[in-house]
Amino acid sequence: MEKATFAAGCFWGVEASFLTVPGVLDAVSGYAGGHVEHPTYEQVCGGATGHTESVEVSFDPKKVSYETLVRKFFALHDPTQMNRQGPDVGEQYRSVIFYHSSEQKEIAEKVKQELAPQYLPKTIATSIEPAKQFWKAEEYHQRYAEKHPGRVVCHI
Repeated sequence: MEKATFAAGCFWGVEASFLTVPGVLDAVSGYAGGHVEHPTYEQVCGGATGHTESVEVSFDPKKVSYETLVRKFFALHDPTQMNRQGPDVGEQYRSVIFYHSSEQKEIAEKVKQELAPQYLPKTIATSIEPAKQFWKAEEYHQRYAEKHPGRVVCHI
């Protein structure tokens, strides 16, 4: 099992989307990229923690490649938007690939560069950063789409 961590706006829809990928074993909503330990949803929404709503994906690399997951990440959101996705605005909604190894970093950079021409004249705002501590979000955020069937979960 390997891990991949992505931030593509509101985590509810991102989590639900990754759970549909064959080879993904789990997807957990949480917070990454900030400087506050054990952040709460309210703190992250306040914008002072540096965290972004993120999803930590556990996957079987024999069944799904990291590159496939990166391509899925780019397809889930508009990576040209800076600190927002749809009506969700703020640093906590920025687009980030948090890499867990040098191999993941290389793959993320390769895919970003390969996809860049299709977004012209805009540029991809997605940052590629080393994964640090991932903080699991509160339980009511986990499997939100399953808990609220038929409800629109974010804007992806």
